[in-house]
Amino acid sequence: MATPILTLENAGLRTGSGWLFRGLDLTIDARDRLALIGRNGVGKTTLLKLISGEIELDEGRRAVGSGLRIVRLQQDPAMAGFGTLGDFARAGDAASGWAPAAHLIDSVADRLGVDLDREAATASGGERRRTALVRAIADAPDLLLLDEPTNHLDIDAIEWLESWIDRFNGGFVAISHDRAFLTRLTRSSLWLDAGINGPNAGGRLRRADVGFGGFEAWSERVSEEEAKTASKLDARLRQEEHWLLRGVTARRRRNQGRLTKLVEMRAERKAMTGAEGVAKLATTADDGKTKVLIDAEHVFKAFGDRPILRDFSLRVRRGDRIGIIGPNGAGKSTLLKILLGQLAADSGTIKRAKTLDPTVIDQQRARLADDGTGAKTVRDVLADGGEWLEVGGARKHVAGHLKDFLFEPGVLDAPIDSFSGGEKSRLLLAREFAKPSNLLVLDEPTNDLDMETLDLLEEVLADYAGTVLLVSHDRAFLDRVVTMVVVLDGQGNTDVVVGGWSDWAAQRKARKAGPAPVKTHAAPTAPPRPPAKLTYKDAHALAQLPTRIEALHAAIAKGETALADPALYSRDPKRFAVTSTELDRLRAELAVAEGRWLELAEKEAALAG
Repeated sequence: MATPILTLENAGLRTGSGWLFRGLDLTIDARDRLALIGRNGVGKTTLLKLISGEIELDEGRRAVGSGLRIVRLQQDPAMAGFGTLGDFARAGDAASGWAPAAHLIDSVADRLGVDLDREAATASGGERRRTALVRAIADAPDLLLLDEPTNHLDIDAIEWLESWIDRFNGGFVAISHDRAFLTRLTRSSLWLDAGINGPNAGGRLRRADVGFGGFEAWSERVSEEEAKTASKLDARLRQEEHWLLRGVTARRRRNQGRLTKLVEMRAERKAMTGAEGVAKLATTADDGKTKVLIDAEHVFKAFGDRPILRDFSLRVRRGDRIGIIGPNGAGKSTLLKILLGQLAADSGTIKRAKTLDPTVIDQQRARLADDGTGAKTVRDVLADGGEWLEVGGARKHVAGHLKDFLFEPGVLDAPIDSFSGGEKSRLLLAREFAKPSNLLVLDEPTNDLDMETLDLLEEVLADYAGTVLLVSHDRAFLDRVVTMVVVLDGQGNTDVVVGGWSDWAAQRKARKAGPAPVKTHAAPTAPPRPPAKLTYKDAHALAQLPTRIEALHAAIAKGETALADPALYSRDPKRFAVTSTELDRLRAELAVAEGRWLELAEKEAALAG
């Protein structure tokens, strides 16, 4: 039976503008694995502080089990007074005198890529965040509160962290934009939603006993029910409920449409990776219809004795979506700078189209900073204080452009200093996507974004007519956006793989498994000629698979909706177990079906030339 270790009853917290939370109830059990989901600015981090006891309630009650050790991973850890990162990690709990074992600190730091001898005052934000994660893990918590734990971690470190949490004996609550992380680890979902009924309403917290993998189906059902209710309210409330009324179902359909388009683009790109495709591309003229934007051949770059790129070649075509992945410090940003001409290679050649017109998303948000002339407003950032701007060659009112990026028109003259980090990131996206360009460069674009903004970013990238280069450790985002990945290993070696992160991971796994055993039967005297088109069996499968995939999506949604009933387990544990097992089978079948569809689509494209 589940053992409650912490409860919030009728919890309320005031802010300057009213109640942030009111009448909020929450129970956390000893082995809970909770995903905390909600829009940026709704109060997710503040709720974690309430759970940890760092903030006192204005009303209601917080009850904590005896001796419960709660540790919260902070987004911006305070390191004043600590000489090195190691001093901070080893500090332990001054109040109780408890300190973690030194060997545990060293081991976790090594896995997360933290130099404990680094001076705290000169450490980057990413180094400080990773050090805070080392300390949180080593603090032996009973309840771990994780606020964007995968930010500034490379994929190897994320996978290690997932394995550690999977073995963790305590409970945890996680805020994260990393869908793959949440899907793998969480078993229940908390949906935090802003109140809409005036300053005395406060936010709402809903719980479903389904992990993040089932959140979309559950939230879709809730959204549809509440949208019906909201449609009966006055116009002002309908406007404030635009997230619900925007329609989770509509977003899902767009997601499926984008997936289909992405698969087609990958198939086209794979068909062009052979020698014939390269030769065709090499003859393309450099004009307004240039197909090759950047052509890098045999590039070598090193810093001192350390190679970053060895014999690296890449042809960046118009319309490509290229993800660059690798360990922290492997040279991902260096590669971007070399491709853009901001940094010279030691050897090799790089040709860039004369028509190349890049836009680089500034992850430090410098363009949003006050320039000394007074606090910038949203209007200043988007339209230099005006009413109109050019978007995609068309004149558009700034309020309409704001709405496309999920802002209400009422924030047009709001100072940007009042925005959260995620809202500033979304505003920066709105500004940069309004600029004319044929190459978009993004460095860790998913940091500080909520799920809805991630959906928006995927939509905008899918509709973008130019080429995209992006650095990211977000595996699900890479799978949903890019047509190919460039993988750096930190030793100068690179892999170029058509597809997303999962395609590269599958290749890596196959390589580790070693080559297939060689068959001993005699080879045919002459190789058979490849067929000019798909066989009847393959063509029939290609035609039928989309229907089967759609049916599997529907069946999975139905099962997830059933499991979203919090009373199902206690009412009918046998049905709960059967439904859970069936869901696992359906998801596995869906993965196989989508993989087979992609394989056949690529084969058909290759045969067609």
